[in-house]
Amino acid sequence: MQASNRLRAALVEGKTSIGAWQMLPYGAMHDAVPAIASLGISPIVRIADMQGWMIKRALDSGAHGIIIPMLRTPEEAREVVQLAKFPPWGRRGFGSPIAPERFNPPPSLTEYLQLANDALLTIIQIETKEALQSIDEIARIDGVDVLFIGPFDLGNNIGHPIVEGAMDPELEEAIAKILSAGKGAGKKVGIYCTNGEQAKAYWDRGFDMMNALTDYSALSFTAKEQLSIATKSVRPEKGESY
Repeated sequence: MQASNRLRAALVEGKTSIGAWQMLPYGAMHDAVPAIASLGISPIVRIADMQGWMIKRALDSGAHGIIIPMLRTPEEAREVVQLAKFPPWGRRGFGSPIAPERFNPPPSLTEYLQLANDALLTIIQIETKEALQSIDEIARIDGVDVLFIGPFDLGNNIGHPIVEGAMDPELEEAIAKILSAGKGAGKKVGIYCTNGEQAKAYWDRGFDMMNALTDYSALSFTAKEQLSIATKSVRPEKGESY
């Protein structure tokens, strides 16, 4: 089961992982997770809020991991781990017959119960001022696998928003601080990117997990590009950046 979670396996092996961010449609988690898993790709669900039923629903659908947005404190991070793990580590409820089917080969229900705590990923988004201030403590929490930076919200929350693609030095320093804290604690660090060039740049800086595109940006760019070819007009510029 651990090997069939390709994202976790790659991170454990020290490899850098590049993925895509699905935004459309928002309500299709139960359709998207099995479709993505069937291709041998690890489906990771970003839940809407730090609520136990949302975490359980995502994992019970067969997600290979969860992303928790807008985390603020070490206490919240510990609570997330509790909600994402089966006893005795945490208090996640057991019983979904669907979750094991999203792995290849699928484990039995008993095997899923025994292996899930180590096989599934718990990813914490660092995008608030409070989380940045407590980043060293959050990074040391057992059960947190990846610190994932949300640069837009992080910039907004520390008073240095990204404006027309430009980052203030203070935001760059915050990103570097998170990377250092994660690496110092033996954790993986990821960051949200808006295009492949950014993903490659952060790869070169030592980040472990990035998205190179979103479905929305890819569809938008491709549509504009093909229309420009058909009408012999100027091709669109690369996707928006920061």
